[in-house]
Amino acid sequence: MRTALCLFTLCFSGPMAALEINQASEAELDNLRGLGPAFTRRVIAARAQQAFVDWPDLMRRVRGMGQATAKKLSEQGLTVQGQAWVTKLTP
Repeated sequence: MRTALCLFTLCFSGPMAALEINQASEAELDNLRGLGPAFTRRVIAARAQQAFVDWPDLMRRVRGMGQATAKKLSEQGLTVQGQAWVTKLTP
């Protein structure tokens, strides 16, 4: 019974806990798939100047952060000001 409960919890628990980019440590950011040490350093350096206000702000200020990367990181739980990435469809 205990094993079944553990498996249920692993399979059906909600999305992973959010990781706020404005508070995340360098180690936490490095653990995200798609962020290497150089990219993480660019994020940390830009954040040291001023906190990111939204995803477009992050993408403007950090070289290499495009829509595809934003989507992948958001799917792993990364947020900006508590918000997940939302793909904007163009008409």
